[in-house]
Amino acid sequence: MKKIFFAFVVLALISNQNSFAKIKLPGIIGSNMVLQRNTAVKLWGWATPGEKITITTSWVSKTIKIITPENGRWEVSLNTTLSKEPQSIQLKSKESKINLDNILFGEVWLCSGQSNMRMPLKGYTGQPTFDGNLEIATSKNDNLRLFSIMENGSPMPLDTVSNYKKWDSANPESVKDFSAIAYFYGKKLQEILDVPVGLIMTSWGGTRIQPWMSKEAITPYLDINKVKKDTTEKYKRIPSAIYNAMIHPITSYTIKGAIWYQGETNRDEPKVYQQLFPEMVKDWRKQWDIGDFPFYYVQIAPNKYIDKTNSQYLREVQLKALDLIPNSGMAVLSDIGSDVTIHPPRKKEVAERLLFNALNKTYGMKDVDFLGPVYKSMTEKDGALLLSFDRAETGLFSPEAELSYFEIAGEDKVFYPAKAEIIAHKQLKVSSLEVKVPVAVRYGWSNWFVGKLYDTNMLPASSFRTDSWE
Repeated sequence: MKKIFFAFVVLALISNQNSFAKIKLPGIIGSNMVLQRNTAVKLWGWATPGEKITITTSWVSKTIKIITPENGRWEVSLNTTLSKEPQSIQLKSKESKINLDNILFGEVWLCSGQSNMRMPLKGYTGQPTFDGNLEIATSKNDNLRLFSIMENGSPMPLDTVSNYKKWDSANPESVKDFSAIAYFYGKKLQEILDVPVGLIMTSWGGTRIQPWMSKEAITPYLDINKVKKDTTEKYKRIPSAIYNAMIHPITSYTIKGAIWYQGETNRDEPKVYQQLFPEMVKDWRKQWDIGDFPFYYVQIAPNKYIDKTNSQYLREVQLKALDLIPNSGMAVLSDIGSDVTIHPPRKKEVAERLLFNALNKTYGMKDVDFLGPVYKSMTEKDGALLLSFDRAETGLFSPEAELSYFEIAGEDKVFYPAKAEIIAHKQLKVSSLEVKVPVAVRYGWSNWFVGKLYDTNMLPASSFRTDSWE
């Protein structure tokens, strides 16, 4: 029995040594990938401790030589260029020879969130993506590359993604199941900048924000040890579990920025979300360690939620987050929600509004407007309230002579439907015969409404309120 046990131990040790005998790369590093252009990027992997590795690239004449450290994980930094030509990387060791081909330098964007970000160009069952079929048919583009991380969770941070679709060029087969928002965003960005674009899709429908945060970030707000360890659905509902499997493994991969569409599942806890959302962004930026990279997100759209949860409070929290998250921007969807589905079909408009933020704030196109009217202040005059707005440099616009979904209240805090009209293209006059001395206004303050207040670039105003009453 002792001899059998000894033989088993020896075999285990040999197996453990051989597990790193050959160079192993993380799933996100491979042929056809896009590396962030004109910056320092990381290349990393695993090998047997002490293994000598030689790395050569098509754009750097000097050969890189490294020795794998004791923990088996090696890492090097490479400087990319502005070249648009396909590049290659070769890695060699005593046991391995790996060729990575057709690599492009370009703009790399992380695309994350829940089901509205995951919703593909082909749509969901019974739920269309407008213009999706035409986009699939015309999608062939070697300068647009896609990488998808599939739904997965883990109780501990993973070193590499375990369930993914490898880097591929945009084509009808690869894009039909890819995020519509991410595709529309990346396609238009690639056209405007005339450089390659890489999109990393990592999203999961029906998820709260808590699973997307690292244990370090969520612990000050939640005792993870007291959370029920429900391991069904691949740890979907466990705090930090999605971060561990779908974010942590790629934090060494240099990105330009992130786009995010999530919040519906947290609409029953707006105060918690107000704390956690900025902390999640702060946490991701800390993990990537490339500074306050751009973070552009989508405000959840109006919907007739069957549970009657007051989603306007979550939209308010997302609006406030613009002041709490540095280098951030928000796409407002107050005019393009859907009363029959939580997945609005007009994903192209969503992507364009995210893109306007990136073009103005990240790529220096200051003439591109990126946000509609934002309530600024009000004054009382002759029994009416005059509202002024920021982000309406060339004035307010509405296709309605009298705007809908406005309410007004006096000191008794009772709200009545109000008459609202644009005055001199700059202000809103809001009044009601039911309220003689008004003190507060609310706009779109419900689960469902169709916004009709815009700036002259047809960017809509968010729902808002002038009061802070509970």
